[in-house]
Amino acid sequence: MSQITTHILDTTKGKPAVGVAIALWQQVGDYWQEIAGGMTNSDGRISDLLPKEKQLEPGVYKMKFDTQEYFAQDGTANFYPFVEIVFNVTGNEHYHVPLLLNPFGYSTYRGS
Repeated sequence: MSQITTHILDTTKGKPAVGVAIALWQQVGDYWQEIAGGMTNSDGRISDLLPKEKQLEPGVYKMKFDTQEYFAQDGTANFYPFVEIVFNVTGNEHYHVPLLLNPFGYSTYRGS
């Protein structure tokens, strides 16, 4: 499994958000560098964002979730065209970054 994983639950539908594009970025000085990307599977998850042997350096990272395209798939109006979650990586442990999503709000937490 990747050191960074995620899943998205569409809380309006009560179902996983399938087909959401996600990019992982690393802060390098004053700019952001994209280091990985993927698409949520039928369970709303990405468990292979990074190769399992890849260990991230300590630092600041962000995941960008393309919510506009997800909601456009079924014509749902939404407020946030994308969601960015910024977080710290401090060691070699596993980081799970879930997103609870609806067209007009979202929340996140550090998962396990």
